[in-house]
Amino acid sequence: MKRIVLFLATNLAIVMVLSITMRLLGVEPYLNENGLDLGNLLIFAAIMGFGGSLISLAISKWSAKKAMGAVVITQPQNPEERWLIETVTRQAQAAGIGMPEVAIYDSPDVNAFATGMNKNAALVAVSTGLMGRMTRDEAEAVLGHEIAHVANGDMVTLALIQGVVNTFVMFFSRVIGHLVDKVVFKTQRGQGPAFFVTMIIAELVLGVLASMIVSWFSRQREFRADAGGAQFAGRQKMIAALRRLQSLHEPQPLPDKMAAFGINGGKPSGFRALFMTHPPLEDRIAALEAGH
Repeated sequence: MKRIVLFLATNLAIVMVLSITMRLLGVEPYLNENGLDLGNLLIFAAIMGFGGSLISLAISKWSAKKAMGAVVITQPQNPEERWLIETVTRQAQAAGIGMPEVAIYDSPDVNAFATGMNKNAALVAVSTGLMGRMTRDEAEAVLGHEIAHVANGDMVTLALIQGVVNTFVMFFSRVIGHLVDKVVFKTQRGQGPAFFVTMIIAELVLGVLASMIVSWFSRQREFRADAGGAQFAGRQKMIAALRRLQSLHEPQPLPDKMAAFGINGGKPSGFRALFMTHPPLEDRIAALEAGH
């Protein structure tokens, strides 16, 4: 329930910020007595599409801590926390990035994630389940995987890709709604109900296609993060970590904003596989064994 309330409150705040931004920029309504103003529509779609994605990225560290209950280690209290800090410090130096914040969140699931819009001020968090059920060699590889996500700029890249597809979805759904309303239903003045109904349907359909595109990009970057984990911790350690994940039960999913940057994305099948943020573990292991 806490995550749902936080999600709704965050998205409501983002919409309000973007609405105020458009007013300050003087963006005119894209629907007027003359029909659809494509120029204003494109500006509207870009502000809403990129704005929502980039604001979500900007507050990702804060929202991740709140949603997951992640506690940042400011001063190690035990050998486990000291090892975590030392390992991330070493890997961050090898990757040439600033030292991320390191956090632990309470969950029996074996998972970890990285987030943040600046690769020199990111957040890397691991679950208590991962620390308790993986060896240090395996945990080191998982941390290397997350550091690779940060060093590769994956959070920013996916936010920009999400912004592009959001813009196209908003733009073309309204164009389609306008065409159906004017050409098929012959609405002469203003916009008829067909515009809004068609727009909603088109937005849903295009949104599904957009999610497939973003998920495909996410899967490709997951292979790169595995290669980074192999570089920072050792190929065999990375393979061992992925094999350990294979042997464990399916994890509870991370919240949407962090799911693409976790270590384990579960194993959907059939049509759902098109929306996977992570490739199947067997494919990731095969890629590492092949030296990719």
